[in-house]
Amino acid sequence: MRIPKKNVAFCLSLFSPEFPAPFSSRILRFSTGFPAKIRPIHTAGFNQSNSHYSKDDSAGTILGDKASQSHLMANSNGVEGLHVWSSPEGGCKIDIGKQIFCNRSLNMKNILAVGFDMDYTLAQYKPETFESLAYEGTIRKLVYDLGYPQELLEWTFDPKYMVRGLVLDKKRGNILKMDRHKYVKVAYHGFRELSKEDKVGTYGNTLIRDSFDEPDYALIDTLFSLAEAYLFAQLVDFKDNNPGKVREGADYSHMYKDVRAAVDLCHRDGTLKQMVAKDPKRYINEDTSIVPMFKMLRDSGRSTFLVTNSLWDYTNIVMNFLCASRTLDGSLSCNFDWLQYFDVVITGSAKPGFFHEENRANIFEVEPESGMLLNTDNGTPMPQVGNTSPEVLLKGLNKSCRVFQGGNVAHLHKLLSIESSSQVLYVGDHIYGDILRSKKVLGWRTMLVVPELEREVKLLWDLRDMRKQLRLLRNERDLVEDQIHHLKWSLKFESFRDDEKQKMTSALGELESQRDQARLAHQQAQRECHQKFHKIWGQLMKTGYQNSRFAHQVERFACLYTSQVSNLSLYSPDKYYRPSEDFMPHEFHILPL
Repeated sequence: MRIPKKNVAFCLSLFSPEFPAPFSSRILRFSTGFPAKIRPIHTAGFNQSNSHYSKDDSAGTILGDKASQSHLMANSNGVEGLHVWSSPEGGCKIDIGKQIFCNRSLNMKNILAVGFDMDYTLAQYKPETFESLAYEGTIRKLVYDLGYPQELLEWTFDPKYMVRGLVLDKKRGNILKMDRHKYVKVAYHGFRELSKEDKVGTYGNTLIRDSFDEPDYALIDTLFSLAEAYLFAQLVDFKDNNPGKVREGADYSHMYKDVRAAVDLCHRDGTLKQMVAKDPKRYINEDTSIVPMFKMLRDSGRSTFLVTNSLWDYTNIVMNFLCASRTLDGSLSCNFDWLQYFDVVITGSAKPGFFHEENRANIFEVEPESGMLLNTDNGTPMPQVGNTSPEVLLKGLNKSCRVFQGGNVAHLHKLLSIESSSQVLYVGDHIYGDILRSKKVLGWRTMLVVPELEREVKLLWDLRDMRKQLRLLRNERDLVEDQIHHLKWSLKFESFRDDEKQKMTSALGELESQRDQARLAHQQAQRECHQKFHKIWGQLMKTGYQNSRFAHQVERFACLYTSQVSNLSLYSPDKYYRPSEDFMPHEFHILPL
């Protein structure tokens, strides 16, 4: 169906921050190439008078004026100009990189408790310092504890090389990026790109589809895993180029196992967290919106809780950095004031096992000042055996926030008086450890934090003309190929005079030449667009024209997702988040206008 130009103009004009979600987010998916369900919720009021458009006659499209574009892209640093929703200045003009995106309807009025993970959720670590620290610690463990060559100590880490959503093929030493259907679209052996023939020969010529799961594959779905993935690629190249320097019997799979063991050693001996504790500002991003977010949630009458795998001593240091007031010279005033923002804090939770009610882990109450663990009966204080004074126990009873270690989700539900799992919204960064388990096992509502999303959605906006041109090139290529197929069919099954056949054969040759040119132009444009997002792996949420495997997981298990946790502060605590209308592929050609 051909859509009249005036309707196209109206359709595209709806992609304005001045239009409410039911219009703008639906059209965004159609006109800008956002992946299915990867679309923003707009909160600005309806104000058509502020939007002016000019027609680009050469392209035949409607383009927003500079004011509208700058409105979307303002405040790119994510701080200046952003106001908490409850403030007099709040409630409008949310930068596209700070918006909350919705996969499943979620009415915040039904949410009685909001919970948070800490590491990479509330605390956003700086990859150039924290991940480098983890990388260097892992290298030292490989050399000094596991017998790898001293040369590894000279290696360096590129924090921008790896991305989330990749899959490591342990046996073959390959790193893969797949689409939602588990077709391998990008593949590297170490740092060497596999040819199309090698890629198809290895992963595309089997009668049974590979599940790409453990134990033969490792999933890179958390930012903590980027350093180990990069180190694995380095070791693959090192083994291939220096076969005598890696001990006998250490194949690719064994090397990955050693990397994982070295990472675990780094975390167990406390090396990483000791360094962070000495200078949190060097390793953790400051976010001045976190405390206002906590205050707004609590003022709205909701319970708040923290569930983290980190133990109390480290949790207290990190949360103090994120929430504590600073002195005039900028130094931290270390205390327990941050506990006022929570009803329950559970440390050492051992997620994802924590989310299983049948998990029989004991729960201990933590005395904040001493760090002492106090026995409890499912969260209820018990008389203590030994030298623990009654004063310490009473201090624990009188706290507005109670701190625990261990336990399981049943303990948490009891402590918060939760009657239905759908009354809980949990915010985390780990698609499996935080989101999948809490959603699939418990039925909690979920919000995934994807820091990379802020840059990605801004690039999608900036590259809208390039992506439009890419679609036009693809259509041109499809049209020429269809004409070639039709000519070949006619020559094969219909009778023509010799002169007619000669003309058709000549036309076929010209069309095949056009096809080759169109294919090269399309592939080149696709490669350029791909590299704008990431030189190696392209868009986080897309693989070619399909949603990536990572985007598929986000779509399935995250009710909401956003670039950082404090974006919650930009929306009403009673907001009704609604996804835009879903369209199947055939419906895109007949969009209702």
